[in-house]
Amino acid sequence: MTRDLGSLLFDLDGTLLDTAPDMHAALVTLMAEYDRAPLPFQAVRNHVSHGSQALVALAFPDADAAFTEHLKKRYLEIYARDLCQATALFPGLAELLDRCEARGWSVGVVTNKPGWLTDPLLEALGLRARMAAVVSGDTLPQRKPDPEPMWLAARQTGLPPERHCYWGDAERDIAAGRAAGMPTLIANWGYIGAEQQPDQWGADGALEQPDDFWAWYNGAPAPERSLAG
Repeated sequence: MTRDLGSLLFDLDGTLLDTAPDMHAALVTLMAEYDRAPLPFQAVRNHVSHGSQALVALAFPDADAAFTEHLKKRYLEIYARDLCQATALFPGLAELLDRCEARGWSVGVVTNKPGWLTDPLLEALGLRARMAAVVSGDTLPQRKPDPEPMWLAARQTGLPPERHCYWGDAERDIAAGRAAGMPTLIANWGYIGAEQQPDQWGADGALEQPDDFWAWYNGAPAPERSLAG
C-alpha cells in the first residue's frame, strides 16, 4: 500500500550532501598549522556528521576545553573559506529530487549545521531555491534530537508532520523524526561508523541508495543494512 506522504526532509551532512571531503581538507589544514601529521580521510569520514567539535577532538585529543574551543573556531574559519570545493549531492539524489518535484512534493533540510554555513552551501550548489524548508542548527534554541526543528520544517512546508519522511545518518536524526511523528529512514551511504548500531535506532527502514525509497514508499520493506556498510 502506498504511504501517505507529500514531502521529504533530509539531514545535510552525510545524507543529502557528501561534505566529508571539504571538512576533512579543512581539518588537514588546521593540523598543519600546528605541525601535526594529517589524519587520513577514512579516519575522519564517519565523524563528519557529529560536527566540528568531534573533528577537532579527533585531531587534537590532548587539547583542554579552552584550546579545543579555539581550535574549533579556527577550524570553522578554514572550512567556511573553502566551503564547497568538493562537496556534492550523493549519487542518485539529484534524480530523486527531480522526481519529488515532478510529483508536486516539497523537499527540505533539517540540520544541526549552523545557518551561516548551511545557507551558502545550499546556494553554491543551486539547491536553496528548491527547498521548501530549511532549518539549521541555530534557527531555534533546540537542535536535533529535539523534535522542534522538525515541527518548524513541517510548518514551513504547510504539511502535517506525518506526511513528511525524514532521512538521516545519525541516531539523533532518527530520534528527532520519530519524536516529531514523522516516518524515518536511515541513509546507509552516510557517515555511519562500524561501531554504531543503526538497526537499534528505531527507524522505519534503511536505504542502500536513494532510489530504494520508491519501493518503500509503495509499501515494500526497505532493504536491510548491508554487512559491508
